[in-house]
Amino acid sequence: MRITEDMSVMDKLEILTDAAKYDVACTSSGTDRANDGTGIGNCVRAGLCHSFAADGRCISLLKILFTNECIFDCRYCVNRRSNDVPRASFTPEEVCELTMEFYRRNYIEGLFLSSGVLKSPDYTMELIYAALYKLRNERRFQGYIHVKAIPGANLELVQRVGFLADRMSVNLEFATADGLRRLAPHKTRKNILAPMRMVQQAAAENRCEIQSYRNAPRFVPAGQSTQMIVGAAPESDYQILNVAESLYKRFDLKRVFYSAFIHLNEDRELPAKTGGGPPLLREHRLYQADWLLRYYHFEAKEILSEEDPNFNVLFDPKCNWALRHLEAFPVEVNRARYEMLLRVPGLGYLSAQRIVKARRLGALDFTDLKKMGVVLKRAMYFLTCNGKMMYPTKLEEDYIARNLLNTGERLPEGVGGMTYRQMSLFDDVRFGGGISEENLCV
Repeated sequence: MRITEDMSVMDKLEILTDAAKYDVACTSSGTDRANDGTGIGNCVRAGLCHSFAADGRCISLLKILFTNECIFDCRYCVNRRSNDVPRASFTPEEVCELTMEFYRRNYIEGLFLSSGVLKSPDYTMELIYAALYKLRNERRFQGYIHVKAIPGANLELVQRVGFLADRMSVNLEFATADGLRRLAPHKTRKNILAPMRMVQQAAAENRCEIQSYRNAPRFVPAGQSTQMIVGAAPESDYQILNVAESLYKRFDLKRVFYSAFIHLNEDRELPAKTGGGPPLLREHRLYQADWLLRYYHFEAKEILSEEDPNFNVLFDPKCNWALRHLEAFPVEVNRARYEMLLRVPGLGYLSAQRIVKARRLGALDFTDLKKMGVVLKRAMYFLTCNGKMMYPTKLEEDYIARNLLNTGERLPEGVGGMTYRQMSLFDDVRFGGGISEENLCV
């Protein structure tokens, strides 16, 4: 194998954890994997992602690249072939050792493994498979594993890896084929969508098999996800959101992640570097709209359109929709359908469920809504209780917009001053030239 041999594991870890920080697809597991008594670790649906970095990245997983060597030359990627950066590669044994020892020290609860393309997609996928096979079958690790499939790899290899991982993802990179062709010339839509379709079909077959044979091996039980880069290609928010909606419907994806473009390389095909930094507000709006698609019964064409293809910088997508559709308001809390309550700014899907359950016992008023978690400083312009509004209010777009702006929208922490330093999983440990027994003891 063409693996770096002249570096300590600690040196490799420093390089390959830093190289992995731009991959944002770290989330809670979405699956349960109980320990069967023969191995170590377990996977809890609600407990995996309890620790986050300052920019929102989960750090309860050991998040590494298998290698940052790459035969591809994607224009936006810090690890592209033409960049002069320190290169390193793990061996399958080193991935296993790191995962087990960090788990034993209670730093992590699982592994997030991505990779550059070393030699060829098939060669890289074989190394990833070897690492996961050793981890699951020789080290008996039963915790959460999220792995990135390599576009262009043999689908049989991808399927074999899927029986060892909890979640698998293939990065779509860009919403349009033109963006992919310009900025990732070695990747094709076909090579990206083929493993997505295979994972979808294999997961469906596996679910049927498990119903017949309870002990059948599980194939990516936490589903698949993907990631799109925001701001590197001239794509509108409408195009990105439409592609995300299509992926959810056609490929049964669990999540689509959006990564604000970070200017790492000088290239004529990339946007000019400005003082504004990454488009973090745009990324934030996409996540808000994505939430509306998945939990609030919205469609992409309701949120944006070809005539109005980009998000409002002042209001979140749901609030912006409400302001443009005042004919649907005010909504009577005690009679409105659940689907309509979901469209009221200030009401989340949990508070909407509480309202539907509570109003069976009696009429609700604004005091009750506040106790249920409704954000009344927003919702009061769009709701009535027993036919009355909270305060005398004009149902006019300009009037409501001015008042909503006065309350101020809370943007993500760090906007304007966010840094991209990868948090260390072992800041309180001082390694000396390698991993010693003393440092790895529980």
